[in-house]
Amino acid sequence: MRVPRLILCVGLALALTACGKRESAGERSPAGTPTAASAPTAAVPQQGAQQKAAEQASDLPSKITRMNEDGSETVEDVPGDSGAHNPLLAAVASTVAVSTSTAAAATTTGPTLWKEGVNYTRLVPAQPISAPAGQVEVLEFFWYACPHCYAIDPLVESWKKTKPAYISFSRVHVMWNEGHRALARLYYTLDSMGKLDQLHGEVFKEIHANGNPLIASDPNNAAESERIQTAFVTKHGISESDFKKAYHSFAVETALQRADQLVQRYRIDGVPTFVVNGKYVADVRSADGQERLLSLVGDLAAQEHKH
Repeated sequence: MRVPRLILCVGLALALTACGKRESAGERSPAGTPTAASAPTAAVPQQGAQQKAAEQASDLPSKITRMNEDGSETVEDVPGDSGAHNPLLAAVASTVAVSTSTAAAATTTGPTLWKEGVNYTRLVPAQPISAPAGQVEVLEFFWYACPHCYAIDPLVESWKKTKPAYISFSRVHVMWNEGHRALARLYYTLDSMGKLDQLHGEVFKEIHANGNPLIASDPNNAAESERIQTAFVTKHGISESDFKKAYHSFAVETALQRADQLVQRYRIDGVPTFVVNGKYVADVRSADGQERLLSLVGDLAAQEHKH
């Protein structure tokens, strides 16, 4: 009876050790978040746990000495006490392995890549959006004369081609003064004519590469700005009469009014700025780079889509 009791004691000791690892891992990593201190402990492989249990089991005596009444000793073999053949020790080794595996799984989840208040700002309350049901609205607030908007635009164009179908993307041209408004009118005129795909990049190029601001030297001179912009679009094959008709159309006036409301609603004071589903605001600085900004926007949109 002594040998089974000894084996049972070893089994209970090992089982308690496994529970102890699980608890300590929970204390060091609240809510499943890993720490640098807990990661190495959790990384013990299953095979190593089984081997350790077997090694501890193998330390048990394979022979026992029994004292006889006349004072002599009898040595008897104790079969089946090795970790490889004893069912109880095998079960203990399995328990250790499962516990270790569970602890490892609990610590493999890394911290979230993006942090609220650091990489993006949450809007409270969230604002209403115009995207259809099941779609996530992404707005880019920009200004044609902004060099940062010009720099990120090729990345945005590439992102548009690969973004998920559930993202409804549109740009909003800011209108902080009359110069901004003149370029915003050009943007929404081209949009109403279905010419943005053709000329959006060309407008950026004309301003930043060719040095033509596409507005009058006096930003308040709306007529001169219209003349300059008309000359630009006709150079790219657009009818002057069609352009002027759209330039003062109800559709463009409505688009300008909506853009102005959105800029005020989201309190946009810098560009480029992205707003995701009326809830999150981010820019190049908060995301720490242009590529990271688009990744952040995609991740926030995916999160909204799941909800």
